[in-house]
Amino acid sequence: MSRISPLIWTRPELCDATTRYKVRDTAKRQAKETSMNYNTFFKDALSGLKAEGRYRVFANLERIVGKFPKALYHPDNGEAPREITVWCSNDYLGMGQHPKVLDAMQSAITGQGGGAGGTRNISGSNHLHVALERELADLHGKEAALLMTSGYVANWTTLSTLGSKLPDCVIISDSENHNSMIEGMRHSKAERRIWKHNDVAHLEEILKDLGPQRAKIVAFESVYSMDGDIAPIGKILDLCEKYNALSYLDEVHAVGMYGPRGGGVAERDGVMHRVDIIQGTLAKAFGVIGGYIAAKPEIVDFVRSFGNGFIFTSSHPPSIAAGALAAVRHLKESDVERNAQKERAETLRARMRAVDLPVMDSPSHIVPLMVGDPAMCKEASDRLLFEHDIYVQPINYPTVPRGTERLRFTPGPLHNDELVDHLIDSLLSVWSKLGISKVA
Repeated sequence: MSRISPLIWTRPELCDATTRYKVRDTAKRQAKETSMNYNTFFKDALSGLKAEGRYRVFANLERIVGKFPKALYHPDNGEAPREITVWCSNDYLGMGQHPKVLDAMQSAITGQGGGAGGTRNISGSNHLHVALERELADLHGKEAALLMTSGYVANWTTLSTLGSKLPDCVIISDSENHNSMIEGMRHSKAERRIWKHNDVAHLEEILKDLGPQRAKIVAFESVYSMDGDIAPIGKILDLCEKYNALSYLDEVHAVGMYGPRGGGVAERDGVMHRVDIIQGTLAKAFGVIGGYIAAKPEIVDFVRSFGNGFIFTSSHPPSIAAGALAAVRHLKESDVERNAQKERAETLRARMRAVDLPVMDSPSHIVPLMVGDPAMCKEASDRLLFEHDIYVQPINYPTVPRGTERLRFTPGPLHNDELVDHLIDSLLSVWSKLGISKVA
């Protein structure tokens, strides 16, 4: 086949109509032959996940008020739903079914309807939003708080806004920080320094190198959810104060759970007043949905005024704010749920150790059980569900590093001794059948 002169592409007057049609058809064919096959790309990527044992399957669950942690599991194969026990819920204290929460939500729906009607700026700032923000500010001993649609959005919005607006800002991030924090930092385009997990000596090296004049944010969590370890908050704050850095503390796995009023680990440790910005969630111990920050009024107003993730999204339905408000108020006054949860976590951890299951050491309410292989982790989870009516989600890369795949248990106040006995017996059966190591 004769080669088409490149001049034809830019000088169509050099050829007749027939030649131009041939050029066009040739170009179309060549483009088709070399064009991106989107479906093939997507299928190959998903096949890779499945081959590695990292493909995530969602359990189709139906929660049952009054029977938590029981739920109805709806199999995908068309079988009738059956009752199972959930061992990995983030509703740590069962507040999602608490009568005070349900009554508040039902009352708000009856009185105010479904949605809020808009963004906070355009008709969607409800009286219940304002009341909840005041309650959250009080919970953390701060002057102001700002409600957002989720904990993810709260982290992403706040860190991206501060990092992009503070002049020549650098964000110093714990190496194990949550994806929402990482993405917020990336979006800010601020310089980012990573410090070794909970290593205050390494953090000080970085802070000393940056100097006191530069704008700095030290971002870290209190309870790290995959290992269940807890940050040395007081020592980190010492360094923030010494080197003039803003402290940003994610307490999502701690609010409602620690401290005399549920203010988090910082409250428990007596250092909450020293933290510049506290970020929390309403979707875990408080049992509903939403995220927030609490800080000085100037910081909160700054994020409210410049944070795109807050400005351009619709606000919570009044019923959600009402339920969260009821949960926060209740847990400020009640230690019953916290104390029961703590006892259950300690009991489960001790029972696992007693039978040589590879439970990881953890000072928090998180009880991780090491497996160390993605395919085996998924198989263990499947067998627990299909053979023993126990649901616990496998935790694989990228949530945890490769080779540290695990089952992550979150025992709550309503996991009684009978359920614990059944879990231990079931784990021993699965471990034996699969030949999983008992070394953590």
